[in-house]
Amino acid sequence: MVKAILICAALAAASLSGCAGPSAEVHTASSAAARQGERTYAITRMPSQAASADQPRFEAAVRDELAKNGFIEMTGEPARYLLSIAYDTRPATIGVGVNDMKDCAPSGCGRQSEPPFSLFGGRAYRHSLTLRLFERASGQEVYKVSAVMSDRDADPLHAMPALAKSALAKFPFDAPPDWHVKLRTDKASGALDVVSVKPVQARSQP
Repeated sequence: MVKAILICAALAAASLSGCAGPSAEVHTASSAAARQGERTYAITRMPSQAASADQPRFEAAVRDELAKNGFIEMTGEPARYLLSIAYDTRPATIGVGVNDMKDCAPSGCGRQSEPPFSLFGGRAYRHSLTLRLFERASGQEVYKVSAVMSDRDADPLHAMPALAKSALAKFPFDAPPDWHVKLRTDKASGALDVVSVKPVQARSQP
């Protein structure tokens, strides 16, 4: 039993180590309006965000990816969209699979609600980014995209570039609503590149 736990724990740790490149799960909801018309926006902040020293860096990461999708930030002039940026980092639980002492394949491990120990002394963190576009004229939400990833760095700024790039790897994401985005870090420049953007296939009902 202990051997099985250790093997599956190692697999879980490897998935967070970044050796295969970061990845994120993306969920979207959109309307037809998001596909048409000009792409101009202005960022709107909650009062708590206005007082945050990290908020400008969050916004800069999103702003860079929006520009790559043809969005123009408006200052001093009305924009078509108001953009809301929400970000969260919190400790995450890694489920440790327990099967038996002979076999513990990644897809065959059972799940426990809590790991029996801290995997190799490191805590996992779950980072999430949600972007929402509202039409300024009507106040209607026309697009919403969320990206989620896990790693072992508690600093929210560390994950922000990967989340922003994942959330805006496509605009807008077509159906289905759930996608998996894989990234890699260029060894020379340190820049993140999108490796693949694939829809998550819905699991068939038994």
